[in-house]
Amino acid sequence: MQAMTREDTRVGPLELLVGVADGRYRALMASGTAIEWTDATWNPTTGCRKVSPGCDHCYAATLAKRLKAMGNPRYQKDGPDGLGFGLTLHRDKIEEPLGWAAPRRVFVNSMSDLFHPAVSEAFLRDVYSVMARCPQHQFQVLTKRPARMAQFVPRVLDRLRLQVPQNVWLGTSIESNEYLDRAMWLRKTPAKVRFLSLEPLLGPLPDLDLAEIDWVIVGGESGPRHRPMDPRWVREIRDRCREAGVRFFFKQWGGRTPKAGGRILDRRTWDEMPRA
Repeated sequence: MQAMTREDTRVGPLELLVGVADGRYRALMASGTAIEWTDATWNPTTGCRKVSPGCDHCYAATLAKRLKAMGNPRYQKDGPDGLGFGLTLHRDKIEEPLGWAAPRRVFVNSMSDLFHPAVSEAFLRDVYSVMARCPQHQFQVLTKRPARMAQFVPRVLDRLRLQVPQNVWLGTSIESNEYLDRAMWLRKTPAKVRFLSLEPLLGPLPDLDLAEIDWVIVGGESGPRHRPMDPRWVREIRDRCREAGVRFFFKQWGGRTPKAGGRILDRRTWDEMPRA
């Protein structure tokens, strides 16, 4: 198998789908993540349902179809939104972070949504219990279903008799002004760090309220059918973050591949992380 360089490990999922040989693809899948704002991914569930326009060209659905074809046993259940993309609970993965000694930022469910309606409260308790038992890691939980998150997280913490874990960051995705209510539900959820992922950013966010938000990620869409992102939308969000003292992370301009447009905004990269 071809040896991988440091640059290889920065290749995004969609780049792999448009021309990388299967052998090298398998090696990268085992090596970690190319997502700029995290160190590792942890998927106790896989599969999802599309809920809004930001999901239209979902990288996870595309990747799940490829993984099913490759024979990956975790992506064999089909769903309404794609082959291999049916919601699947992987109980054998729940305790995986307990075996990671070195501290890291962990993106929870890069291939799913922890607050999908088919994920039970009991399963959520098990996931939260593991996160609380791993204080050396910072867990980044991102959902497009923050109303369900606001409903269940207080109950989970109460049942586990936990205070708000200091190492669990909760976030929601917003792609356009139409979905700003997701930030409201996020604010109703107890968390040490609250963050917004404005990716893929599909329009301006003139009514965005940054109250009680600690971190904002902005990114353009990638893939063969990517929708362009106007630089004015990005600059407005960045400037509002700076005024509000909110940490700002610019992930990508997007394009046919995640790296096509680069990450430079006004002659520099923006890699700010929340104070946690």
